[in-house]
Amino acid sequence: MAGDKFASLIGSERPEATNIVIFGAGGDLTKRKLLPALAHMHRWNLLGPHSRIIGCVRQKWSKSHWVNYVHDQLLHYFPEAVLNPASWRRIAEKLDLVNGDLSDPALYRQLADALHADEGKKNALFYLAIPPSWYECVCKHLHDAGLADESEGFRRIVVEKPFGMDLASARDLNGKLQSYFDESQIYRIDHYLGKEAVQNLMVFRFANSVLEPLWNRNYIDHVQISVSESLGIGYRAGYYETSGAFRDMIQSHLMQVMTLVAMEPPVSLNADDVRDEKMKVLRSMRPIAAEDVEHIAVRAQYAAAQVNGEDVPSYRDEQNVAGDSCTETFAAVKFYVDNWRWQGVPFVLRTGKRLPDRVSEICIRFKEPPQKLFHLDEEHVRNNELVFRLQPDEGMQLSMTAKQPGLSTHLRGVKLDATYGMLGSGMPEAYETLLHDVMLGEAGLFSRADEVEESWKIVAPVLDVWAQQTDIATYAAGSLDIPGMDALLDECEGGWRDLSADSSS
Repeated sequence: MAGDKFASLIGSERPEATNIVIFGAGGDLTKRKLLPALAHMHRWNLLGPHSRIIGCVRQKWSKSHWVNYVHDQLLHYFPEAVLNPASWRRIAEKLDLVNGDLSDPALYRQLADALHADEGKKNALFYLAIPPSWYECVCKHLHDAGLADESEGFRRIVVEKPFGMDLASARDLNGKLQSYFDESQIYRIDHYLGKEAVQNLMVFRFANSVLEPLWNRNYIDHVQISVSESLGIGYRAGYYETSGAFRDMIQSHLMQVMTLVAMEPPVSLNADDVRDEKMKVLRSMRPIAAEDVEHIAVRAQYAAAQVNGEDVPSYRDEQNVAGDSCTETFAAVKFYVDNWRWQGVPFVLRTGKRLPDRVSEICIRFKEPPQKLFHLDEEHVRNNELVFRLQPDEGMQLSMTAKQPGLSTHLRGVKLDATYGMLGSGMPEAYETLLHDVMLGEAGLFSRADEVEESWKIVAPVLDVWAQQTDIATYAAGSLDIPGMDALLDECEGGWRDLSADSSS
């Protein structure tokens, strides 16, 4: 019964038997996200029968070492999968291993032999949980070994961001991957699009007619999309120093979410129909002139401070960060979509590290009534807004104004909540949803090559201007006192939404 309930949430269709090949099987992404996701899917009977999980590592591991490694990681990240002996035995039976250097053709011959070891198990999903600098090498060797050929079953590759670091590198990478695999075989994963609240945004918009007449420039004042993180960069300095908050979050995750908010209804839920509409949004975005960057974009870097009674170092004092680094740990930008529906409506995206709380949400701020007959008695309360909360407490919330019960005319804000927790604890994680979609061949939640390139084209002026700057503003770790941030919403109704973790209560 529990399995049926979970299947109804993630999709009732069960994939065919698939060889799930993980390049970088000993890495951080695999142990924290991929192995727990696959174990969850196995638990709920969402892996095809006779599927295998094949680790690909550089180290000279034996298969028994790989099995023990998976056991230890699941014990830490998803203990229910291994504490039940029967459950763990069934997972262990699916595990296989190949090892060797990623640049050695012998590794891919070994992999080809493993895929052909059993009849009827030829489908393959190649997950590239490796640095992007290795993507071309792996795809070339897979192609040369005949592992891109779909005559015996589907062959799909999954690549993680960053997909390029600018327009030129994204185009170059797209061209290289497409020389070895067809575009239909390439799945550029964005775990934000696998989040329940993001997926529900499309359902909410296109399965209900009540708000569609309001979903335009006539009634919406502006849109805020925010990702606030309370932690610092942790162990990611090597990546973050070359990326920064803008590349890490806004160019990829938040712009993808923005297209779902702004897109027109697609002709169908076919992947290309959905992605065509997202692409129309990107192509309609107002070009950014270099001289306008200082007015529509803000960046800053966290400084040392006390957070919850503990001393927190500045970004420049983090391990492996340059002492004069100008990498932004906070970024915000104001976009405009110049089409009939959204002309003049600001879309403001912001993200940052070492902010007060861990909160991700989409806020649709509606315009105030043309004549304000009533005034809220409460201060600092915003109504007339619809919020899709991605974390914590995933769900939707509509804030409105109501009369306080009694003989007075005092008003108060009321919130209509639809928290996904009411559905129980069986809600899938993003990687489970996305892996399931890859195995089914559902590409709607994955970025197409032209989307990636268009998004880099849009943000290029901001990155170019920032690259020339030799200094950066700072904010105290644990605060939202970002210099210049408020100016982005000078002409918007109500200012920034409160991002404290309890603002939804």
